[in-house]
Amino acid sequence: MSRPRIVIVGAGFAGYRTARTLSRLTRHQADITLLNPTDYFLYLPLLPQVAAGILEPRRVTVSLSGSLPHVRLVLGEADGIDLDEHTVHYTGPEGGEGTLSFDRLVLAAGSVNKLLPVPGVAEHAHGFRGLPEALYLRDHVTRQVELAAAADDRGECAARCTFVVVGAGYTGTEVAAHGAMYTDAQVRKHPMRTGMRPRWMLLDVAPRVLPEMDERLSRTADRVLRQRGVDVRMGTSVKEATHDGVVLTDGTSVDTRTLVWCVGVRPDPLVESLGLPVERGRLLVDPHLQVPGRPELFACGDVAAVPDLTQPGQFTPMTAQHAWRHGKVCAQNVAASLGIGERRPYHHRDLGFVVDLGGAKAAANPLGLPMSGPAAGAVTRGYHLAAMPGNRVRVAADWLLDAVLPRQAVQLGLVRSWSVPLESSSPEVARVAGRPARDAEQTATTGTTGTTGTTGTTGKESRAEPAKNQPGGEPAKNQPGAEPAKNQPGGEAARNQPGGEPAKNQPHPPRAAGKPRRAGDGGGTGPARGSGKARKTSRASGGGRAAAPSGPTRAAGPPADPGPEPPANQPPPGPDIAPGPVKRTDGRHAEGDS
Repeated sequence: MSRPRIVIVGAGFAGYRTARTLSRLTRHQADITLLNPTDYFLYLPLLPQVAAGILEPRRVTVSLSGSLPHVRLVLGEADGIDLDEHTVHYTGPEGGEGTLSFDRLVLAAGSVNKLLPVPGVAEHAHGFRGLPEALYLRDHVTRQVELAAAADDRGECAARCTFVVVGAGYTGTEVAAHGAMYTDAQVRKHPMRTGMRPRWMLLDVAPRVLPEMDERLSRTADRVLRQRGVDVRMGTSVKEATHDGVVLTDGTSVDTRTLVWCVGVRPDPLVESLGLPVERGRLLVDPHLQVPGRPELFACGDVAAVPDLTQPGQFTPMTAQHAWRHGKVCAQNVAASLGIGERRPYHHRDLGFVVDLGGAKAAANPLGLPMSGPAAGAVTRGYHLAAMPGNRVRVAADWLLDAVLPRQAVQLGLVRSWSVPLESSSPEVARVAGRPARDAEQTATTGTTGTTGTTGTTGKESRAEPAKNQPGGEPAKNQPGAEPAKNQPGGEAARNQPGGEPAKNQPHPPRAAGKPRRAGDGGGTGPARGSGKARKTSRASGGGRAAAPSGPTRAAGPPADPGPEPPANQPPPGPDIAPGPVKRTDGRHAEGDS
């Protein structure tokens, strides 16, 4: 008899804990497969410290293959689930497709940025849900301070060193607190014009900072932020965003080049495509984290609406603390469904929260005891070290070095602006120019309006390339600091040029092996909710994934003409454009050209 097959979708707090616990409980009695876009587990609470230059990026990541013995890791994103056939369809990081069969399926896909119908936000703001976004923000803030210090115009200087954070919850508060310390340290090396200094703004429609937490924590965080010069404005948000600034709901206009969107999160849109009962986008499950009527399907973490047994009628909040404990109970119940152990309901009380405000400052209430100052800072860092499943020594070493050495502020340029669009349901993956789009080009948010209008609920937005002529996207061609025109030095290689796309009807490289991608794959959207039957579904609204290249075909023909020589005096590539192949002016290929 073959061993049961368990597939876990997502390796966040819930998925990672599920896989780790199942590996221990089953003891080689089941085949466990973990499907995730990246090969690491990300410890999200420390992400603001990555953006502030305190921790190196790898410190907050834990290798999945190295820390999950006896678990098979498959890199990819689930974009279709057939509950009747017991299969999960996925797309790999290089565009290849595959299918996983299961006897038990655990959905732990997590959450994505929550968007609101605010004009310009989708084009000009960036979220803070993944490692690429944190790396981009660190580079961007560093660059703005350096440009502000060198600016001759006082207005430009003020706009570049003004940073607006929307959302005064857990993430937004920490981003503003750490960001203010980071820029203050940076201007000591890059003095600005007389009377100018970095300005951070924290906005929220809520009446106080950290509205979902204890009021004493809110007062502590508010006091620390104001002491650092952060402009905290409660009851205020963004009415409109443009390239040059934002208009607030109170009518105030703020000139800025930085808009960080930390309004909140929403469940991964994959859940909506299943056609099963949901609660505000979260899949309804019983106290055992099992979907009613589907004994093979379990869900945990942010995608699951888990009944809160301590507060009848309520569901557990979307926090890392609950997701981590969901994973353990879910693994025990999956194992019990296979005859290993006994089922148990999810029952947990909050142990308190910790908010790291940078330096020795923090706000915490462990076991309901409110704390502030250095004592809260020690408790906060101790909690994070205890909660991390790896890298504890490295994280502690970085904290020690940050306390005794000046912080490094350099631009690495590893993540471009258009690589981290706000309208992305995969914030953990940086978009790559030229990679085939996996889904339809559309927003995945209910009622979100942008340049393309209002969109529906299902669908997984995949912007492989930046929007043309949009700030933060791909700049207009032939403009200073933009992507040079085709056939220009430093730009995209022209067609028929070395390193460029082959001309039509010319010999092409052989197509990579794998299943060809077809428009319309995916079989349509799921059945009506509550029908109890889910067909094969896709994250793309309308049921199909967008057509993607299935590989070039061969065609005979003479070699193409190498094309005209590039005109001289073209502007160099801008800060967000990667240089491409350069053609020599003497007619020969430059060394290293293909």
